[in-house]
Amino acid sequence: MTALFDGMAGLLGDVFGAPVTYLPQGGSARVVQSVFRRMPVDATDPDGHPVLVTSPSWSVPRDLVPELRRGDQIRPGDGLTYEVQNVWPSGSPATDARLICELFEVFS
Repeated sequence: MTALFDGMAGLLGDVFGAPVTYLPQGGSARVVQSVFRRMPVDATDPDGHPVLVTSPSWSVPRDLVPELRRGDQIRPGDGLTYEVQNVWPSGSPATDARLICELFEVFS
């Protein structure tokens, strides 16, 4: 059944996403096609419980950012830099499932 959903996250990211610069703590910056949002989004905690993320969030396919962790930063193109506070799975069983990152604005 999960094969039915394989490829959907990438398709949605291509349609609704935009280039976001990802700045991992231990690596080089790179541009990733993904979705940055300022409105609440649903996620799932590690125990499978629903979570409502109300801070700015970044939705990205996990295979594009395998090293993603708390403290990494992104620049979505709005002139601001955001730091990853928490990383939540989307709850999808697909191989290309997305991660939902809870962000906070970094003031320079």
